[in-house]
Amino acid sequence: MLHELRVENLLLIERAELRLGPGLNALTGETGAGKTVLAHAIDLLLGGKPRPGIVRPGAAEAYVEGVFALPDGLRAELGERLAPDADEIVLARRVSAEGRTRAYLGGRSATAADLRDVGGALLSFYGQHEHRKLTLASAQLGILDGFCGPEQAERRAACAEAYAEARAAEAALDELQARAGARDRELDLLVWELEEIERAAPSEAEEAELAAERERLRHLEGLRGAVAGGLAALEGGSEDSSYGGSAAGYAGSSGGAATASLAAAAAALSALSGVDPALDALSARANALAVEADDLAGELRRYGEGIDATPGRLDEVEERLGQFDRLKRKHGGTIEAVLAHAAECTRRRELLEGAEEALEDGRARLETARGALAERAAELHEARADAGPRLADAVRDRLGELAMEGASFAVSLAPRESPGPAGADEVEFLIAPNPGVPAGPLRETASGGELSRVMLALMSVAAEAGAATLVFDEVDAGIGGQTARAVGEQLRALAEGRQVICITHLPQIASLADRHFTIVKDASGQTARTTVTELDRGAVVGELVRMLGADEADAAARRHAKELLRAA
Repeated sequence: MLHELRVENLLLIERAELRLGPGLNALTGETGAGKTVLAHAIDLLLGGKPRPGIVRPGAAEAYVEGVFALPDGLRAELGERLAPDADEIVLARRVSAEGRTRAYLGGRSATAADLRDVGGALLSFYGQHEHRKLTLASAQLGILDGFCGPEQAERRAACAEAYAEARAAEAALDELQARAGARDRELDLLVWELEEIERAAPSEAEEAELAAERERLRHLEGLRGAVAGGLAALEGGSEDSSYGGSAAGYAGSSGGAATASLAAAAAALSALSGVDPALDALSARANALAVEADDLAGELRRYGEGIDATPGRLDEVEERLGQFDRLKRKHGGTIEAVLAHAAECTRRRELLEGAEEALEDGRARLETARGALAERAAELHEARADAGPRLADAVRDRLGELAMEGASFAVSLAPRESPGPAGADEVEFLIAPNPGVPAGPLRETASGGELSRVMLALMSVAAEAGAATLVFDEVDAGIGGQTARAVGEQLRALAEGRQVICITHLPQIASLADRHFTIVKDASGQTARTTVTELDRGAVVGELVRMLGADEADAAARRHAKELLRAA
């Protein structure tokens, strides 16, 4: 049950607080006063999407809060999200002027989906255009499935899963068949590209080695000259006419080659070893330098001996790297991309070469999926065929209570051309509002007022096992007189043992309410304001007079209003 509904800065409502109770709660007011604002507030609590511009002009945000009694089953489902001693649950929603929303469940942040799940277990909402939805085949199917019981929802979920599997299998088979059509052409291209890459056998390591070798080969003479010059400086003499002369000249001018000079320096210093620690350290450094110079000279000689190249080697390296470059230009710009392309070509070739086997597997998978879908659809159909007559009987009884005595109502099941996610049935509600008239589809036969009553009858039947709180937003559209009274009686009967909130414009219905709230708009200020007030019995008479279209001072209208209340 919804104990309290608080609304702040929602369209015309600056602030409103409704303390609701069990039984029938009526909300009335002039057209345009804001009755639908309260309906939208409840829709927000159920996770609905906020409409543009719903925040009251000048306000930073709108806020809606509902305090509900906590059913035991929901307590167990929510677990640690609620305090152990909680006997109420609060759903709330904030909507900023920019359209951003925040949801709260039990004082904690939540999602709109959380509100939908929890709110759906607490309250069922039937909007003012709900009866028009009854003309839709999908809505009729949903009502019948709801009447079948909670197990039907599980069957529908299983059928939807089987349908998705069948669609996926069908799409996969279509792809395989389309692939088979272009198989030979694609295979030829794949084989040619793979052979080209496999002949080249590229690798990133080889590319790096070849690039380094090309640099050496391009600068071979310079490397030789550098080695000769270095050796001349270290050992003396001239190994290359272009470098040796200058190196030898430098060595001669400095008193000898570097290795000999360092060896002589080390010998001179070591002659007085042990006399002065500082000189001993310098002597050790000289010895190390002499050894390093000798070692460097040996390395240079070995390097110089190894930089020879066979004739034509540079051309071979250039050709190999050119081969790599051509592959890179075709397949991604790097050797890594070339190898990845080769792997993908191999995968595609294997797939195409196994196309016939894959086609057989695809056909078998589709056949299995269609068989499973047919089984799930048959389970749905069996439940619907069993529930349809029972639903029709229950609705006929309710229609008799809604001033439609003698009306016939039937549920027709017909097979679909092919199963869908909701099974293989098409549902059509058939009605004959008057005796002796052939029944026809609801969408073609029923008037607006009759649709409203059929909807109420259906909702009444479906609500018997549903949420404890039902909200009807102008379900009385298109009716009046004695029919309005019958609808009101049905709403009051529906409210026995539960809570019904009815937004109505009919005094015949409002007079039957256990609790009556009126919504009044004040447009005297710069911004219109709407207030919501709970009426005592005396004030209810005045509101009924207004709903009857009379002035407050109209004595006949007041007598009529009082008679409506007495008759309730």
